[in-house]
Amino acid sequence: MNTLEIRYLNIDLRQGFPRHWLGGDAFRTQLFNAQSMSFPLGEQYFIDSVRSALPLIRNDDLRVQIKGFIGQEATHRQMHAQYNAELGKQGLSYWIGPFVAWRIRLARRLSVRSNLAITMAYEHFTAIFSDAVLGEPQWLADAAEPVRTVWLWHSAEETEHKSVAFDTYHAIGGGYMRRIAWFLYVTLLFSGDTLLQTTHNLYRDGSLWQPRIWWQGMKYCFGKNGLFRFSLPHYLAYFRPGFHPWDRDNLAQTQQWLNQQRAIFRKIGTPE
Repeated sequence: MNTLEIRYLNIDLRQGFPRHWLGGDAFRTQLFNAQSMSFPLGEQYFIDSVRSALPLIRNDDLRVQIKGFIGQEATHRQMHAQYNAELGKQGLSYWIGPFVAWRIRLARRLSVRSNLAITMAYEHFTAIFSDAVLGEPQWLADAAEPVRTVWLWHSAEETEHKSVAFDTYHAIGGGYMRRIAWFLYVTLLFSGDTLLQTTHNLYRDGSLWQPRIWWQGMKYCFGKNGLFRFSLPHYLAYFRPGFHPWDRDNLAQTQQWLNQQRAIFRKIGTPE
């Protein structure tokens, strides 16, 4: 198992950033912004889901991984809260937030295994997205700093801990059918939430009714090097009975980026 360092990113987003920070492209910018808006609520739920299983885990290495996961997700929440505060100044709001919070309240009534199954499904989507951000440089090549660095850092750490919820689920006896049932459920929620929030962001941005914006979005999602074509094989891999997140071994590219960027991190600690 790789060691999960807890890092503080020495970046202050309170200085602001351009409204269309991703190459002047409103669609791509608002899609990424929609993801950022979801993180404070979502990552707290992931933390709580994994933490609830900690008393059931006897493997010391996995316990350390869980603590590292919690620490990394906590720093992500803090950074994206700062990010989202700047989005608020730009006139954007997390429109679907109350509905997401309601769903989370309902989910907390479920078993530890089911909450972990939901968490690891979302973590798989995040891992796919993070793999693309790190492995397809053109995705953020025209992004403004410091937002570009925030996304690369977040993607690197999401890749580092992409198997923790999965390993925790299986360590407490989670099975295939529950894993797939909740994955299908999360597929609907993740897709719907992303579409709704991105659309709302474009509406608040004043660019919703511009055909050019949607043409750019279609190319980004379904074009030759687009999101859908990159994601589909990794999405389908989750349905294999013997699937494990590290079947896609992209740790080397992740560690390379983190090692190159050590100057912008302050190490908070390494769990024991």
